[in-house]
Amino acid sequence: MSQRMQQGQPMIILGEDSQRTSGQDAQSMNITAGKAVAEAVRTTLGPKGMDKMLVDSSGQVVVTNDGVTILKEMDIDHPAANMIVEVSETQETEVGDGTTTAVVIAGELLDQAEDLLESDVHATTIAQGYRQAAEKAKEVLESKAIEVTEDDRETLIKIAATAMTGKGAESAKDLLAELVVDSVLAVQDDDSIDTDNVSVEKVVGGSINNSELVEGVIVDKERVDENMPYAVEDANVAILDDALEVRETEIDAEVNVTDPDQLQQFLDQEEKQLKEMVDTLVDVGADVVFVGDGIDDMAQHYLAKEGILAVRRAKSSDLKRLARATGGRVVSNLDDIEEDDLGFAGSVAQKDIGGDERIFVEDVEDAKSVTLILRGGTEHVVDELERAIDDSLGVVRTTLEDGKVLPGGGAPETELSLTLREFADSVGGREQLAVEAFAEALDIIPRTLAENAGLDPIDSLVDLRSRHDGGEFAAGLDAYTGDIIDMEEEGVVEPLRVKTQAIESATEAAVMILRIDDVIAAGDLSGGQTGDDDDEGGAPGGMGGMGGMGGMGGMGGMGGMGGMGGMGGAM
Repeated sequence: MSQRMQQGQPMIILGEDSQRTSGQDAQSMNITAGKAVAEAVRTTLGPKGMDKMLVDSSGQVVVTNDGVTILKEMDIDHPAANMIVEVSETQETEVGDGTTTAVVIAGELLDQAEDLLESDVHATTIAQGYRQAAEKAKEVLESKAIEVTEDDRETLIKIAATAMTGKGAESAKDLLAELVVDSVLAVQDDDSIDTDNVSVEKVVGGSINNSELVEGVIVDKERVDENMPYAVEDANVAILDDALEVRETEIDAEVNVTDPDQLQQFLDQEEKQLKEMVDTLVDVGADVVFVGDGIDDMAQHYLAKEGILAVRRAKSSDLKRLARATGGRVVSNLDDIEEDDLGFAGSVAQKDIGGDERIFVEDVEDAKSVTLILRGGTEHVVDELERAIDDSLGVVRTTLEDGKVLPGGGAPETELSLTLREFADSVGGREQLAVEAFAEALDIIPRTLAENAGLDPIDSLVDLRSRHDGGEFAAGLDAYTGDIIDMEEEGVVEPLRVKTQAIESATEAAVMILRIDDVIAAGDLSGGQTGDDDDEGGAPGGMGGMGGMGGMGGMGGMGGMGGMGGMGGAM
């Protein structure tokens, strides 16, 4: 409770349940929360990173190596910790890969800043130095980037494979990397690439090596009538965002029927309407019909009689993909359909895959929408495979958009660390200390790669710096052998934007957290507070158990990750 004395009387400013932490205590608390988040995912970094098992209250299990997935599933309540989680989400949205790298750098920037704060360097000075260092880092990376074109298929495959390294997909990464590159190149438009046009179908059964790319669309539906053909060759495809049902009147009306013949007239009229709808499709030459809404039983009968394969209640996203794949147009009113609106597919067939019947639309010319079928022995395997594929699609898309890549294996971070130390000498004032701290923080990536591979981090760092001092920009750490090798020659490369975005978002999050010197937690938000009222660890309270990191404290059941629940006392 915050109070002020006015004429000898205390004046209450905040409510009784409100809690406030100011100055160094607030900074320390927020920094500790941010570091805890980074530490939670640090062991997943690199080709030898470990996985995390996350178990929620209902017993659902997620086993993953993907940084953003881990942080999303962890149910973090602490507001400063959530700022670090947002770094991973931004990275995922912008690039698709490098989420763990971004979070680990943010955590280390906070750790280095803590030492400077204890040495009486002001938070705004640190923030200024960090921003200068981040700008310089981006300049250096852009000047060192390697140019790549869409014709350089070999490099694109290496980029796709690098994104999968260390994840569940690694055992078949050569095959999967080729499938990813083929699918991104297929959906590429003149000025943009939308990876939503690459549909991913997960099938439990078989092995990862059975995964395949279908140049077309797979619709998770079955034909609506058993009398319809199972397969249609050289099919003209109609795509309707409409219903093949009797249209209802827009006004409520009551009709008195006095004669059975009148009722029959109504039924005959309905049947005639449905027959006319089917005749419209027959007249324009449709062999296959995908409908976004329902299909009346009588209409199904007439469609089957005409030998037309029909699917009802297809998702709007499937209709859009079908239009892109077949070259047809989505028609919202059956009366307006024309022959030009039809798409074409060499084959439309209902096939059994993994025990489920699906409609395959294949053999389309210049498919602008494709489907990746991912196979795996268990549901957890295919889920993790999908996450790896998502990352891989993102980095290939980013590479094609930017045309620039960097070597991996900690090479860019080592180069930046050395360059920024030299740059610090040209920076005046105390900001110089912050630039040096930024350079020191970037060493966390090669150091973590070494630690996760069971190597000596000091030896690895010394060897890396020595090689970079000698002008070898692409020298990186081989996590399998412990040797320092040329990562460009080895084919371990990733998009430039993975690194620049990670540095940008990590710096912004760290600066934002450092500039907070007062945390005021409202009383009505303290429902998740952990610890007793007289426990200093829980004192900052509020905001979902701020001092005790309420959300993270609840992780006790998460496969051995409950150790984070002890954060309360540290704050």
